Amino acid sequence: MLAPDVLRHHVEYTSWASGRLLQAAAGLSPEQLTRDFGTSDKSVIGTLAHVFAADRVWIGRIQGTPPQRFLDPSEVDLSSLAREWPLVHDRWRAWAASQTAESMAQPLIYHDLKGNRHTQPLWQIALHTVNHATHHRGQVAGFLRTMGATPPPLDLIAYYRTL
Repeated sequence: MLAPDVLRHHVEYTSWASGRLLQAAAGLSPEQLTRDFGTSDKSVIGTLAHVFAADRVWIGRIQGTPPQRFLDPSEVDLSSLAREWPLVHDRWRAWAASQTAESMAQPLIYHDLKGNRHTQPLWQIALHTVNHATHHRGQVAGFLRTMGATPPPLDLIAYYRTL
């Protein structure tokens, strides 16, 4: 079982880390943003947009309002991400603020993007979302290093040191 305060810290952490990486990406040229690294989401902007979309899909599922599509091509843009992603993080914060140990243990029945039905406790979905974002932020940090840039510290311990 996950303590509600731990969940809230993880939600804050993912917002903090994604925001830092989005700021770092703002310093890249259009060519650097779209450089194809041969990964599933190809580029810095593609990977950031993927994380944004997943964050939005999962909170939508939790709140009973999943988006109709994963990602619109118009959202694969830094200005769109800078405008919309904080709103998604605000939804996560508001949800997390209302959680108790009992409510987080409640199962959520949802369908994935392929239509498969799943049931999982809310706390597992929330931690999955944070972990998914961490994985892909690590990819983007690697892309930045490959291009000679230094990514900001994104480790969970670096976040804890800001508290």
